[in-house]
Amino acid sequence: MNEQPSIERALKVFRNAGGILRTRQVLAAGIHPRTLYAMRDTGLLDRLGRGLYRLADMPPLGNPDLAAVAASVPHGVLCLISALSFHELSTQIPHEVYLALKRGVEPPRLEHPPLRLFWFTGAMFSEGIERHTVDGLVLQVYSPTKTAADCFRYRNKLGLDVALEALRLYRERDSLSIDDLLRYARICRVERVMRPYLEALS
Repeated sequence: MNEQPSIERALKVFRNAGGILRTRQVLAAGIHPRTLYAMRDTGLLDRLGRGLYRLADMPPLGNPDLAAVAASVPHGVLCLISALSFHELSTQIPHEVYLALKRGVEPPRLEHPPLRLFWFTGAMFSEGIERHTVDGLVLQVYSPTKTAADCFRYRNKLGLDVALEALRLYRERDSLSIDDLLRYARICRVERVMRPYLEALS
């Protein structure tokens, strides 16, 4: 049986979707699993992770870890040290992707990259989300201001020095909005902890 027409159709589906699809999206488009695996085995597709494929002739990914997270966990939000690193507000290099999920959501099964998951609730999850394009995919990331408040909330796990460094680098680069920081501090219930440090920076 000649697979070529099926492969040509599948390639068109991938290109129309920006080059990256999950297995369930491929099947929903009417492409047979046999065609998908033939494309993988002949090198037309690269496997980015569990059930995630990308056209092999596309330009190399600038940030494959974040692209994999954006494609596989679109409802997750980059947080804490990963968000600080994304915004260039930390000298630390995260060895895991720090990802916030809404409480009650099932944890993703991702072979790579390694994830460090945090479950947020209510406004702590929904406030301060920015959307950035990474390798053609939409990645949700907490804003620098929201991330600073989150780091104070998780200071016992991350270290207070991480939060203080973020504030210092943020102040050096941007105009620091004390009002915004205090608003997020209230959302994260760390206003009393943060206020002395914010007053020292003002």
